[in-house]
Amino acid sequence: MRILKTSLLVFAAVALFGFQQSDPWRPMDLLDAATAAAKLKAKPAEQPLLLQVGFQALYKSVRVTGAKYAGPGSTADGIANLEQQVKGVPTDRAILLYCGCCPWEKCPNIRPAFKKLHELGYTNVQVVKIPTNLHTDWVEPGYPVEKGS
Repeated sequence: MRILKTSLLVFAAVALFGFQQSDPWRPMDLLDAATAAAKLKAKPAEQPLLLQVGFQALYKSVRVTGAKYAGPGSTADGIANLEQQVKGVPTDRAILLYCGCCPWEKCPNIRPAFKKLHELGYTNVQVVKIPTNLHTDWVEPGYPVEKGS
């Protein structure tokens, strides 16, 4: 009976936790806003390719200085646009992704975009963790932004 209870507990734990989606990146692939802003101040040859993988309305409103629009990672069109943005980019080039559309845990865009770049063979991809949203975690602290068009 004791073995049966233990087996049921193990099964329940696997069922409960084993099927949850985990983040596709390693801890070293995740940057806070201050660290990302510092990387973007490097000499141009050392700066990562900065891609916004959120919604176009956000990009047109305000964006991190130097960001290129890659499209929402949650849509087929966004992923296609992301692929176009990196076409011809060496697979070892530093790439930095951000979204900022909503709270980090609920962001529908950053994880699919990160996964797609790795599927394409990119090995030096990092993401900016924006816990609340772009305005709160990047604009208000005074990190560099440019107004959209």
